Amino acid sequence: MAWAYLAVAGLLEIVWASAMKQSAGFTRIVPTTIMVVSMFGSLGLLALAMKMLPLGTAYMIWVGIGAIGAFLVGIVFLGDQVTLLRVTAASLIVVGVVLMKLAEG
Repeated sequence: MAWAYLAVAGLLEIVWASAMKQSAGFTRIVPTTIMVVSMFGSLGLLALAMKMLPLGTAYMIWVGIGAIGAFLVGIVFLGDQVTLLRVTAASLIVVGVVLMKLAEG
């Protein structure tokens, strides 16, 4: 169950990061509210996952899901640049997350 909590926490991290961008510096109420609610949900589920998973593993995978998800949202929906160096950097994050998961067994 810890891995399910962690996966949903990571998805909520993508939501709050995307909503933060859309909040225009917290001046738009709906994206700001979505950001706050999803942030609390993400942190709450991360805390539940950390009851059963090592700190380093849980945190790294949570951040990795959020970072890669936000990267993809930026490219697909917000017109962020796609460059070889950015894709390489994102790929290294994915490799790190996969290796961390494999190290846990």
